[in-house]
Amino acid sequence: MNRMWAIVEREMRKFFRSPVLMLLSMVLPLVQLVILGNAFGGKITNARVGVVDYDRGPQAVKIRESFAAIAANVNTFRTTDYPDERTAQDAVRTGKIDAAVVIPAQYSKRVYSGERPRIGLVVDNSDQFVSGSIQSEMQSLVEALNAPAITAPIKKTTLLEVVELYPYVAYMKFLLSGSIALAMYVSVMIGGGMLYIDDKARGVHEGYLVTPITKFELVMGLNIAGAIKAVLSGISLTVIGSLIAGLDTIFHPMRDLQLLALILTTSIAFNGMMFLMMVRVSDPLVPRAMFGVLNTLLFFPSGSIYPVTAFPKWLRAIAIVDPFTYSIHGFKEILLKDGGWVSIYGDIAFLGICGVGCLLVANWLFKREL
Repeated sequence: MNRMWAIVEREMRKFFRSPVLMLLSMVLPLVQLVILGNAFGGKITNARVGVVDYDRGPQAVKIRESFAAIAANVNTFRTTDYPDERTAQDAVRTGKIDAAVVIPAQYSKRVYSGERPRIGLVVDNSDQFVSGSIQSEMQSLVEALNAPAITAPIKKTTLLEVVELYPYVAYMKFLLSGSIALAMYVSVMIGGGMLYIDDKARGVHEGYLVTPITKFELVMGLNIAGAIKAVLSGISLTVIGSLIAGLDTIFHPMRDLQLLALILTTSIAFNGMMFLMMVRVSDPLVPRAMFGVLNTLLFFPSGSIYPVTAFPKWLRAIAIVDPFTYSIHGFKEILLKDGGWVSIYGDIAFLGICGVGCLLVANWLFKREL
């Protein structure tokens, strides 16, 4: 045990002597949390919509009043007049405006005669987010125009009452779980995988091999040190990220205990997985080349940015065996839902089994010679 803890002490001393290395493991996830959290998930505002009014009757005026109400309240889009449909379409195509509404001639007359007049909407569907928001707002406007002025005495429609279990979840809060897991992964990759290969290339491991240290003690010492680094990154990101995202989870002792359990098992799983992949590697360039590939392969299919249920079957298969999936699911259950132990015991069990299993295989593959 003394020999194993001597390895741990050496690795941690080296880690703390390089504050830049410590910061790098947290800067990327924090930047991602702040940038992506504010760039995605927000409501579209101040979109540009052109209006071509061939009618100019009282019903067309009613539509324009609705546009003014949207601009003054929800502010989804603002309107600009165009003389004809072709000019408006060219403006959409060239990016001057995001959509164009065409009110046809005789629109008011057809409304009063009980016909079903149509309002044209030209959208730039190369941007699904903006065009979808404009279409949704226009659909709501059309439904309001079609609503009868006098409510029928007997309602013949079925209403859907939506009950939201949780307050509004901003995208930054949704992204926090993935940022915590990513910070731990970066810590393991930089402070574990890359340093492990660099030490091997510089001959540090050659010094270990001429000592009485057993293979098991060496493997466990290196992995305990790597797990401690990941735990420190996970705790730091949990605290800082919760404060940035406006979550009060860290002020509840029971949730803190649940988060700590997730952070510990995640660190074991990530570190064991990384050590298993690096145990037979000698080239210092390999972990650097693998960084981006593993980040894409493990982080994005985990449901950290987009729900797993929207993935094709082959991508869901990756998510099932991906430790990121269970780590992020567990963090979401505690940070966003307060699901308690019952909601995360499966995630903790998978991460623990994955980490221990990887360490056992890595210990078997580890060579006691150069």
